[in-house]
Amino acid sequence: MSKLFTSLQIRDIVFGNRIVVSPMCQYSAHEGFADDWHLVHLGTRAVGGAGLIFTEATAVSPEGRISPSDLGIWKDEHIAELRRIVKFVRAQGSEIGIQLAHAGRKASTREPWKGSGMIAEEAGGWRVFGPSAVAYNEHYPMPVEMSPQDIRKVVDDFKAAARRAMLAGFKVVEIHAAHGYLLHAFLSPLSNRRTDAYGGTFGNRVRFLTEVVAAVRSAWPPGYPLFVRISATDWAEGGWDIEEAVQLAALLKGLEVDVIDCSSGGLVPFQKIPVGPGYQVSFSQRIREATGIVTGAVGLITDTVQAESILEAGLADLIVMARQMLRDPYFPLHAAHELGYKEIHWPLQYERARLK
Repeated sequence: MSKLFTSLQIRDIVFGNRIVVSPMCQYSAHEGFADDWHLVHLGTRAVGGAGLIFTEATAVSPEGRISPSDLGIWKDEHIAELRRIVKFVRAQGSEIGIQLAHAGRKASTREPWKGSGMIAEEAGGWRVFGPSAVAYNEHYPMPVEMSPQDIRKVVDDFKAAARRAMLAGFKVVEIHAAHGYLLHAFLSPLSNRRTDAYGGTFGNRVRFLTEVVAAVRSAWPPGYPLFVRISATDWAEGGWDIEEAVQLAALLKGLEVDVIDCSSGGLVPFQKIPVGPGYQVSFSQRIREATGIVTGAVGLITDTVQAESILEAGLADLIVMARQMLRDPYFPLHAAHELGYKEIHWPLQYERARLK
């Protein structure tokens, strides 16, 4: 029996296989609203047979967007279009999750195909926030150091977003605490230079994230899984590292987080990442073995044998795929054929093309 196509139950939700479509920004929303692009993008991956499909980073507030074209869930009006997508994806036999996010000091920037760097407030950008007044680099805006009241508002924004996600029909939610965005920026001493209860010691630096997790969990049905995506290391001297990531994972497990989605990097421009096939899998393995929590491995996992071997070796519980799923939205159907797994669902409309 293929590990990749073994079902996995987390709380009340059963995932038909271990292939997860990673959150991938599409920069195609208008005022936060999902549209036909998002329906087709996410729906195609469901037709392709993935067990779980995540929306892109979905902003919990307007100022939490990376760009003006980010998906949003900061108001009730966003729910209807998201519900349409959820209904379609689930009708294809896949589960769908939403990634809740706040970009922090990496907000108010251009869509990638419009060039890099900040959008000034006078040009339609907005004021950005962070743990400290430390910009990502000279091309990014200088963040305003958040007050305790600002922090409280963001916690409340995440909680309200989780409530809207439930109303939209999602049964899986992921909190984005990676890639240099707001929650990750609080974790790392390279970006967090505070001297109050949210800075300095490990316990203080993780406080904001744990408050967000507790708030989301309180608004999220007890039978629904909660994921957290983290950067397991900053890949930079003096920054957040795997040892602290293990401590955090253990803490989050105690707060009823079900899955750690193990990514890395994104905090500082001087990171040195040894990129290669499966270069982040060791983080998933370390966190899984040290804490017993369910983990997802992500990062340059591109072929069937590689994905299957990661699961067979017990290095992760889920395979989270990004660019490969852009190149081949039907990767799960192809992988099932390669592994000789005959039970994967093919849409009736595609049955005449089923791989024998």
